[in-house]
Amino acid sequence: MKCQNEIIQVNKMNNKIRLQKYLSGAGVCSRRKGEEYIKGGRIKVNGEVVTQQGIQVDPEKDRVEVDGKIVQGNHQMIYIVLNKPAGYITSRSHGNREIVFDLIDIKDRLNPVGRLDKDSTGLLLLTNDGELHNRLIHPSFDHEKEYEVEALKPVSDKSLEKLRRGIVIENKKTRPAKIGRIAENSFRIILKEGRKRQIRRMVEKVDNRVVSLHRIRISTLHIGNLRAGKWRYLLEKEVGALRKSCGMS
Repeated sequence: MKCQNEIIQVNKMNNKIRLQKYLSGAGVCSRRKGEEYIKGGRIKVNGEVVTQQGIQVDPEKDRVEVDGKIVQGNHQMIYIVLNKPAGYITSRSHGNREIVFDLIDIKDRLNPVGRLDKDSTGLLLLTNDGELHNRLIHPSFDHEKEYEVEALKPVSDKSLEKLRRGIVIENKKTRPAKIGRIAENSFRIILKEGRKRQIRRMVEKVDNRVVSLHRIRISTLHIGNLRAGKWRYLLEKEVGALRKSCGMS
């Protein structure tokens, strides 16, 4: 049985890349998740299980498997924006419940960038670009997410200021937010974090309740006039702007 070092020696080519990057580029997972897969012994290179980080592979010659399934290195990158309607779960499967993937006619495995709860609507980015996905959801990149919020009762200026400065949820204060009033009961909020049901919980802390929550932007990507329940491929310039915002070429 070959050892991991012998596997590396098989591929002394100039076009070798790190295994994590190969998995990310093939749309399997992010680089960070790839490290977890390697550590868990879920990856095989040329038939041999690898658990050592930093292994490199030749995309043209090596056979890489994840959980017994061969990874196709020439995977086409797909970027889709969906205007999620209320009632759909942001998940790949959820029993008999309706999920966002019921709305798109794409066979490739795509992952949502961030989530919207069942009752929330608006912009949802779906992609198989593992590296872009990881950078957009990682808090260290400070990407903005913009929402339009309608509350049950009028929202006072004092309440908006509290939301702007941060609200303590489960003993941890939310980061400062940008807020602008739309009407007596509605406002626009821009966050740089994404805690579970964060906006709904923040509004409850100022003695109110969210009636509707609609996301209109993630980083440089805007929902525009896309109708509820509809989706489209991103334009090349939109993909370029997102990648640039993440420090990617």
